[in-house]
Amino acid sequence: MDAQFFMKKLLLFLLGLCIVAYAWYLHELSPFGGTAAVRVKVEQGMSVAQVGALLEEKGLIRSLSAFKLYMKLNGAEAGVQAGTFIFRPNMSVEEIVNVLRSGKSEEVSLTIPEGWTVTDIDALIASKGLAESGAVLDCLHRCDFSTFDFLPPVSTQGLAERGGRLEGYLFPETYFVNEAEFVPKFFLERLLGTFRTRVIQDHKDEIAVSGHSLHEIMTMASLVEAETRTDAERPIVAGILWKRLEAGMPLGVDATVRYIVDKSTEPITQSDLETKSPYNTRKFKGLPPGPIESPGLTSILAALKPQESPYWYYLHDSKGVIHYATTNDEHNENRRKYLR
Repeated sequence: MDAQFFMKKLLLFLLGLCIVAYAWYLHELSPFGGTAAVRVKVEQGMSVAQVGALLEEKGLIRSLSAFKLYMKLNGAEAGVQAGTFIFRPNMSVEEIVNVLRSGKSEEVSLTIPEGWTVTDIDALIASKGLAESGAVLDCLHRCDFSTFDFLPPVSTQGLAERGGRLEGYLFPETYFVNEAEFVPKFFLERLLGTFRTRVIQDHKDEIAVSGHSLHEIMTMASLVEAETRTDAERPIVAGILWKRLEAGMPLGVDATVRYIVDKSTEPITQSDLETKSPYNTRKFKGLPPGPIESPGLTSILAALKPQESPYWYYLHDSKGVIHYATTNDEHNENRRKYLR
């Protein structure tokens, strides 16, 4: 009786030990959480222990011991590939091992929002560790984009050096790239190719009957993008700006001044407004030499199909609500009421 009791206790103890060990194993294989991309370079000839130590150091796995045990139990010890891989802390050990064995890195997503400039795109790519800061800006002037015949000529008078001839033509969207294979020129070509498809090909009929060149449309669309807050505003503001342009009036778009003096949010000074640049639409009539940012499709369509209205002026109050006016006196009254 005592022997049977002892055996039961032993079996229960061993069962409990197995449960605890299994719980530990599952916990140590669970992901940390988090979506920030982590770059890991696996050298040729590295052992499973060395790879596991690297993953543990990068905060991608909880336990080197659990990782080695997983690899042994799943017969994966001999299948790890050399290369540069992108992981996320919320990936499971199974997902990490699948990437290591396939030799295919997870792609990094790059979201280019509407209204971004080439400078913004350069900063994003640098922040992701895909290229050095300034690499995209350097490529703007050094790389050959002659296959994209819709771009304005290199010699276009007055194009700002900041974004050059590509400013406004880098279509805003989410793109997926492989860090190990990332090349600034190829990435810019992808954005230009998306523009060609989404704008030139998909809306060729609207462009043809618009009465404006593609460069004029994109320049206007960039002003509309910068000057509006909602989709409902865009066609109306586009109509106002086209009307002012045709009437020979200055467009008076402060966003063009911000662009040339590189002030995205800081207050514009009187000195800024006196800047002698063709981008200064407060000082010079006509469209600026080129787009000031990448407009979204809604702003492009607004520039293509502006809405007629009796208005000649507009402004946004501190809450972002737009107020239109038909005369300069009404506009000044709106300024008094809403821009205190």
